[in-house]
Amino acid sequence: MAGDLPHSVLFCCDHNAIRSPMAEGIMKKFYGKRVYVQSAGVGNDQEIDGFAIAVCKEIGVDLHRHRARSFDEMQDWGDDLSGFDLVVALSPASQRRALDLTRLFHLDVEYWPILDPAGLGEDRETKLKAYRQTRDQIVDRLIERFGPPDDGVNHGTADD
Repeated sequence: MAGDLPHSVLFCCDHNAIRSPMAEGIMKKFYGKRVYVQSAGVGNDQEIDGFAIAVCKEIGVDLHRHRARSFDEMQDWGDDLSGFDLVVALSPASQRRALDLTRLFHLDVEYWPILDPAGLGEDRETKLKAYRQTRDQIVDRLIERFGPPDDGVNHGTADD
């Protein structure tokens, strides 16, 4: 299955503030223009998380301009879910919502159980460690699912 790159992927999680924007940004860096990538949340009641921005910046992924959006807003803005080849749910709630929204048309939905780092850690360094763990889980799953990144992409972690 590795290397089977779809034409379009939607990553989703609960708020589109941590996991799905990280996955969107990393996938865009890894596979460039070969795939259309977006992300959404069940809700969009939060802004992009500062720790997510920080740990992605460590590997050359810029998330500071990301704006959270929900499934409903996506549809309102003309991004029809039926236009995606694959939906990757990163939380149980987003998996349920994606399956519910896609029951009317054929669309592959995969569930990747990725750690939600929100609320973990007592200080900045332990929080960053949790967010790095989430980022690295996403990196590993992307490579496992879609194959190695395009040439010249540094896909190592900040500890490399």
